Amino acid sequence: MKALTILGLVAVATSNQIKFYNNCRYKVWPGILGNSGKEHPEGGGFALDARQTKIVTVANDWAGKIWPRTHCDSSGHCQTGDCGNKIQCNGSVGAQPISTLEFTLAGGLGLDFYDINLVEGFNVPVKIEPTDGFHKRNGDRRSCTPVGCRSDLNSNPFLSNFRYRSLCLNTICPKQLAVKFGRSTIGCMSACNKFKTDLYCCRGNHSNPSTCNSSKWPINYPGIFERACPTAYSYPFHDRQNTYSCRGDPIVNYRIIFCP
Repeated sequence: MKALTILGLVAVATSNQIKFYNNCRYKVWPGILGNSGKEHPEGGGFALDARQTKIVTVANDWAGKIWPRTHCDSSGHCQTGDCGNKIQCNGSVGAQPISTLEFTLAGGLGLDFYDINLVEGFNVPVKIEPTDGFHKRNGDRRSCTPVGCRSDLNSNPFLSNFRYRSLCLNTICPKQLAVKFGRSTIGCMSACNKFKTDLYCCRGNHSNPSTCNSSKWPINYPGIFERACPTAYSYPFHDRQNTYSCRGDPIVNYRIIFCP
């Protein structure tokens, strides 16, 4: 019995809990992709009803990405974030546009790193929040700080009544980047994914921080994302100022909230 107790404590100490909250008024299907050599928890995806929660356990050195999928049918095909017509993505990545949450647990200097990536676009408001088991470093604003994209880029900023959002054609998302499902905007593409140019994708002559500067673009599309979601990063190299870290004590548990 004592040996079993010790094994149980070891298992707890070597794993992190990620608790998913779906605060949306609609169903969300989280997709999960482990980085190379890392597991795909829950087979890479599951369904989460409105107002439902679910705890997922990952290894304390797990690294990967999580994204919400929406408007999925019984065959597993989703209008946003689809990973090949299946609920359990099992190693397949989600189709853009998606709001992407990235984690590297027990990375450099033993720190956890996490961020919200809008380089791949946007489909659902999201938030990452360390909940317990961490040591916050004094004076470091990025230490164990909750980060989120609370604004719904698919909605009209002047229209707060949810009943009418789907009828409104003017959204925070520029019309050039909007993805439609019927009359509703259900996603907002990044400029790179939409136009596929070296300038907007920070490739070729624009592949370094000095030449990849969205303020000098013909249209500063990332600026729209940044104003709506200031703690997310919206184009390559922007992640340097919007990546956050947390030191475990001994490990950190996290909360992921859709529609915070």
